Amino acid sequence: MLAFCGFETFREYSQEEDMSRLFGTDGVRGVANKELTPDLAYKLGRVGAFVLAEHEHHTPKIIVGCDTRISCNMLESALVAGICSVGASALVCGVVPTPAIAYLTRKYGCDAGVVISASHNPFEYNGIKFFSNLGHKLPDSIEDEIETIIHGGESKVPMPVGEGIGTRQYREEALMDYVDYVHSTLTTDLSGMKVAIDCANGACYEAAPALFEKIGVSFTMINASPNGININKDCGSTHTGQLCEIVKCGDFDLGIAFDGDADRMLVCDERGEMIDGDVIMAILAKDMKARGKLSGDTIAVTVMSNIGLDVFAKANGMKTAKTKVGDRYVLEEMLAEGYSIGGEQSGHVIMLEYNTTGDGLLNAVQFMQVIKNSQMPVSENAKIIDIYPQVLVNAHVSNKNKYGFLEVPEIAEMCKALENEFHGEGRVLIRPSGTEPLVRVMIEGKDQEFITEKANALAKLIEKKLLEEK
Repeated sequence: MLAFCGFETFREYSQEEDMSRLFGTDGVRGVANKELTPDLAYKLGRVGAFVLAEHEHHTPKIIVGCDTRISCNMLESALVAGICSVGASALVCGVVPTPAIAYLTRKYGCDAGVVISASHNPFEYNGIKFFSNLGHKLPDSIEDEIETIIHGGESKVPMPVGEGIGTRQYREEALMDYVDYVHSTLTTDLSGMKVAIDCANGACYEAAPALFEKIGVSFTMINASPNGININKDCGSTHTGQLCEIVKCGDFDLGIAFDGDADRMLVCDERGEMIDGDVIMAILAKDMKARGKLSGDTIAVTVMSNIGLDVFAKANGMKTAKTKVGDRYVLEEMLAEGYSIGGEQSGHVIMLEYNTTGDGLLNAVQFMQVIKNSQMPVSENAKIIDIYPQVLVNAHVSNKNKYGFLEVPEIAEMCKALENEFHGEGRVLIRPSGTEPLVRVMIEGKDQEFITEKANALAKLIEKKLLEEK
C-alpha cells in the first residue's frame, strides 16, 4: 500500500506566493471591469504581442477566442486593439473551446493564441490566457517579461502609424476546423450510442452539437443556451445533479458534463452516477497500455489525485508521476518525461497525442470510443479502480500566517499521529490557498467517518493556531 504523504508534500507549498503578480497558474484572472479591466486587457494584448515579436523576430500573428461571458466582447475589443497597436495581426474566432485555440494556433501557423475565459468560475469573472506557437501555456519567463513591461516599461513598446498598424481578421471557419480535427481522431464508429450532454452554457454550446452530429450518435443537449450571465450557473462539470437525473431517468449510455471553456469534462455512467477525472484517466490509460500507447507506463497526476489511482496503477503495471496542483504542472511533467496522458480529478485530462492542453470534447469522444470497444457499460469499466473516501475541509486563517503551519509543533504532531494510525492506508495533504486566506486539509482513507472526524479536527487546530498573531 501507499505510504502517508508526509511533510515533503507540505513543503512544496510552504513558500509564500507573490500576491501582486498578474499571472497566476492559468493566466490573468479577476472580476471583469474591476480587476480585469479593458485597460489591462489592452496592455496585455499590446505588450504580449510586442514581447512575442521580440522573441519571434517578425511581426506576430495571434489567434483570439473566448467563451460566452457578457464581458468577453468588451475584453476582446480591448485585447485586439492592443495587439493591432503594435502592428500584429489578430485572427478572431469568436466563441470556441479553449483547446480549440491551442490546436488552431498550430494549424494556422500563429505565433501565439489567446483565450478570454475564466473556465469554471462564475460569469462576473473573466481571464486572459496565452498559448505559445506550439499550443503550450507561455513559460514563466515570458509571462514575467510581459508583466515587467506592463508594470513600468511600456515606453519601449512601439506605436506604429499608417500601414504599420495591425489588422483584425475574422476566422468563421475556426470552430468547424476544430470539430473536424476532433472527429478525425476517432477510429471506431460510435453510431448507436446515446449520450446526454451538459454544455454549461459555455464555450462548447455550438461545438458540441456540431461534433456529435458529425459522429452520428444520438444526443440530448442541456444548458446550451448562453445569455452572457448563465455560464456555469448550476450546471456543467461543477454542478452535475441535473445531468445525472436526466441520465438516470432516460435510456442513455452515459452523460458528459463540460465546464465553461470546455477544457475539462466529467462523466456520469448509465445509472446516473458520477465518475471523476481519476476514474476517467484510469479507463483511458488501461486502454492506452493495451494498445502500446501509454508512454513510460505512467500517468501524470497532481498530489490531489486519489490514492485509488496509485493502487490501480500498481496493480496494472503502471506508475503515477505526481506534480503540484494545476494542469500547467501536469503538462510540464508530461513534456519533460514524454508521458502521453495526465490530468486532475476535476476532469482536466491531457492526451498529448492529440492536443497540448485539456480538451473536453476530444476526451469525451476518446472515452466513448473505449466504452464502445469494451462492449461493457461505463459502470462496469469504472470497476477497474477503487476510489478511496476523501474529505476536503477549509481552515480559515489569516493570509499572514497561512504558510506557517509547518512551524507549529501541535499541527506537526497531529499529522504524525495520523500517519501512524493510517498504517499506509491513507494520507494527509495540507495546502495553503494561493489566493484566499485558507489552508485546505485533505485526508483520504478507507473509513469515511474516521477521515471526516480527523479532517475537521485538524482544520480546527490549524484555524486556532494560524488565526493567532505570531
